Amino acid sequence: MNSLDAKRVLETALLCATQPLQVRELRQLFHDELGADTVKTLLQDIQLDWTPRGLELVQVASGWRMQSRPEMRDFLDRLHPEKPPKYSRAAMETLAIIAYRQPVTRGDMEDIRGVTVNSLVIKQLEDRGWVEVIGHRETVGRPMLYATTRQFLDDLGIASLDQLPPLETQNATEGFFDQLSAGIEEAPDTTQLSMLLEPELDTPHAMPTASEDDTPMPTTHAPEGDDSHDQPGGTA
Repeated sequence: MNSLDAKRVLETALLCATQPLQVRELRQLFHDELGADTVKTLLQDIQLDWTPRGLELVQVASGWRMQSRPEMRDFLDRLHPEKPPKYSRAAMETLAIIAYRQPVTRGDMEDIRGVTVNSLVIKQLEDRGWVEVIGHRETVGRPMLYATTRQFLDDLGIASLDQLPPLETQNATEGFFDQLSAGIEEAPDTTQLSMLLEPELDTPHAMPTASEDDTPMPTTHAPEGDDSHDQPGGTA
């Protein structure tokens, strides 16, 4: 089989696939007669062939897939006007913390955000398939460790965590949230989140404003004459 015919077979398989295909799966199209390097070269050729078109071939964590280009999104949304699920700012900030600092415990998230992380927020991210428990930290209570999933990378259209945009690049990080959810109720403050996640900074920074999904962290000391310390978790 010549390369032109092989590319046609690959294109057909990729266009008809309902999920990303790995190189080893694509080799099965040719009874493994084509080596992995040859298939990868053909995939790169296909990427170039589709450059001027509305579809693109991308490599994500689960394999290779054809998808619409980002600039086509506004047009395609007109065919399906229903609104996507909305995700709160708290949910997206929690997801960002897990993505950039994984593996992390719930306590780590709360230390960074300065507010108690609602368990429903984490469950929402788990149900969406973006985060999962990968183990337990060997400390008192053995808290669960959370990390992102392959589905998270696939939905972002990237192959590895190394391709996440640097947090200090605000425009790129805002795109990170936009690509995951066009229905975010309130966009995260990415500048502030960048400062909170920067481990080298020693100076204190204001914490993000708590949203309805957040519970303020209990205060350790209350002003003299103030009885609010008798109400754990209460707001001052």
